[in-house]
Order: sequence, then structure tokens, then C-alpha cells
Amino acid sequence: MINIYTLTSPLHDKERIARISEEFLQSVFPEGGYNFCEDDFSTYGQGGLDLIFVRTGGAEGQFLQIIPELFNRGARQFYLLTSGGNNSLAASMEILSFLGRVGLSGEILHGSPGYIRERVLTILQVTEARRALRGLRLGVLGAPSNWLIASDADPQAIQEELGIELVEVPMSAVLGAIAKAAPSEAPVPAKAVLEAAVPVREAIPGAMTIYEGLRELIKTRRLDGFTLRCFDLLGTVGNTGCLALAKFNADGIPAGCEGDVPALLSMTVAKAATGHTGFMANPSRIDPDTGRIVFAHCTIPLDIVDDISLDTHFESGIGVGIRGHFPEGDVTILKLAGDLSQAFVAEARIIRNLSEPDLCRSQIELQLDEPALARDYFLKNPIGNHHIILPGRWKGLLEGILPAHHHCCGGGHHHHGGGGCCGGHHH
Repeated sequence: MINIYTLTSPLHDKERIARISEEFLQSVFPEGGYNFCEDDFSTYGQGGLDLIFVRTGGAEGQFLQIIPELFNRGARQFYLLTSGGNNSLAASMEILSFLGRVGLSGEILHGSPGYIRERVLTILQVTEARRALRGLRLGVLGAPSNWLIASDADPQAIQEELGIELVEVPMSAVLGAIAKAAPSEAPVPAKAVLEAAVPVREAIPGAMTIYEGLRELIKTRRLDGFTLRCFDLLGTVGNTGCLALAKFNADGIPAGCEGDVPALLSMTVAKAATGHTGFMANPSRIDPDTGRIVFAHCTIPLDIVDDISLDTHFESGIGVGIRGHFPEGDVTILKLAGDLSQAFVAEARIIRNLSEPDLCRSQIELQLDEPALARDYFLKNPIGNHHIILPGRWKGLLEGILPAHHHCCGGGHHHHGGGGCCGGHHH
């Protein structure tokens, strides 16, 4: 629900302002769908999306009077709804400038009724996604892989900013759960083609047993998602976690590889915001002249590909790896830093799927909308190696969810008061 509160200078004619306000709100929200609270702020912050309609100039002093109470209720971000009359915009700009000076953030919602309505709907989605993240428990199953030297995480920042708890589970508990798992009755995914037929067919029951063991583990530990130190399974279990992770992601449970916590966070935020599961992959080849990038990995969520074939895991040549065919079209690339100080969001287009023998099994080639990011971000200022690729265009929505002070590395505009966008430059 959208709650609209008002600030109005007493110098203006009350009835005239009420009439103009009603006309303005009807133009922005022709189908209603909002709760008009007028100047009663007693319910502010109790649910839904709160907008402050600055109806006239001279209302800045009223904002100064109410902000201590709103701050005490947890408000840190303010959305100022603004018409084109009665010095409404001028007052909103003064209020927004004040918010920046005291370390708070906000945005003026001003423009055509269509623009304001679209922006409000996006902010509403952001608000609901941030609410959905609070209270989630994400498992770190085994420590991050040894080679992820730049992909550590800050549990305190993640808890404070997103309300997400990281739960460490030792690898011994993971292996114990797999050892106890009953052989899986679950079928091989429909439409699966077996590539390296004999070794893969023999490895499928073991790969599905890994899935069953992990399913029991996340149930007992009450996990909403997890990242797995999967390479440890090669020597201990003689199989891979690729198929299990593909199934969990398709089931709506974010599941990442190699114990990479920032990649898991990125997947979880993306899922909460867009409803889509993401392909966790690493860039394998970049053309800095054209902005084309090849991404590859040995697992891919089963729900975002239109067909799959099962092969062995690329590096080890054992177990089950997945080659998924990603539909060509628009995608968004996302990566958060483990301390949430930086984020990368960019839009691109899948131009083809590849099937090269010297890369991980699922392979796609993307064309970045902003080719310069290939050089300025990926080759000069990357956030680790793994990135999350989502079907669809979600840049504006994802940028809105990220903490207000972070640096946004994506070449686009940032809607918060804090960090700017960095396309290769650290601020």
C-alpha cells in the first residue's frame, strides 16, 4: 500500500490546495491504490511505501519539526512527491538538500504523471524486496574456495544493511549429510541429453544423492539459500554439486558455487527483487573494443534455460556438469561486494550460446549495452570474478535495492544520496 502524507504552508488557502491536490493525485494514480493520510504522520513507517507530498512552498519548517520523530522510527530515506505548482518543487529541493547535509537520502518524485507513477511502482517493488530480504538465513557450507582471495564477506554489514544472517556450516557437516542421504528417487531433469553418455549416466545417482543430502541439511539448519565449497566434493564424494545447485536454484532457493558469499548475496538480492534466478558464471573472454564477453560455468538454473545436456564437470572430468542453452535476449549482470561497499549493475544482450571444449559447460556470449564497461569495469575495476546474469532488464530496480552509501559501478545513474556510479574510477 502507498501512504501519502502532506506538508502545506498555512499561508495558502486550504480548500484551494485540497482541490488542486486531489486533481494532481488523480492524474498520477487514476486507479487509486493509495491511502491519503494528509498531515497525520502517526502511521509513518508502519508498512507499505510512505510518500511525503510537499504541496506548497514554505513547508520546509514543518519538515524540520517532524523529521526527529520519523528518524526515531527508522526512516532514513524520504520520497518527496512534488507537483508543478505552488512552489512545491522549490520546497522539495530545499528539503532534499537538507537531507543530504545531515547524511540522509531521498528523491524528488516530479515530472509527468506517467513518469511519477512508474517511479513510484519501482520504489514500491524495491521496498517490498528489501522487506523480503530481512530475516533470511544464508548458509556458507564449508569455507570459500582457496582461490577466492578477493571474495570475502562482512557478516555485520550484511546483517545491518540487508537484514540477512550468514550461517557457517563446517564441511564435515555437509559431507555427513550427504553420506546419510538415501539414494535419490528424483528423476533426471526432463529434456536432458547425455553428452558423455556412459560416465555421466553412472554419475547421475551420486549427483542426485548430493542433492538429497543438501536438501536435508538446509531443512535442519533452516537456510533460505546457500553457497557450497563444491570442489571439496571431487575428492571426498567423487562427484560434483553442479546438478544439485541447478535444481535448488530452479526450486527458488539461491545456491552458489565455490563458497562465494558475494555471489550468493547477489543471487539472493536479484531473486527478491525480480523473482528470477540468476546464472552464476565467470568471464572467460572479453573484447574491450566491442564490449562482448563470454561467460561460462558448469551449472546453470534449470528454470532459465530452454534445454540442457549433461556432461562431465569441466576441470575434473568427473561427475555431472550442465550445458544449458540460454534463450537469446536481454539480460542484466549483477555483482555486490562482500561488504556492500560496491555494486556492479549493467544491461546486455545474449547474442549466442557457445559449446567450446576448453571452457566450463554452459557458455554464453553477451553484448554489453555500454561497451566501455568491458574495459573500465571488467579489466580495470572488477568485483571478483563471478557475476550473476539474469533474464530481463532490471538495472533501475536493482540499483534501488542496494544500500544508500555504496558505490555503483555500472555507468548509469544512481538514485540514492550516497555513492556515485563508478565506471572504472574509485570515489
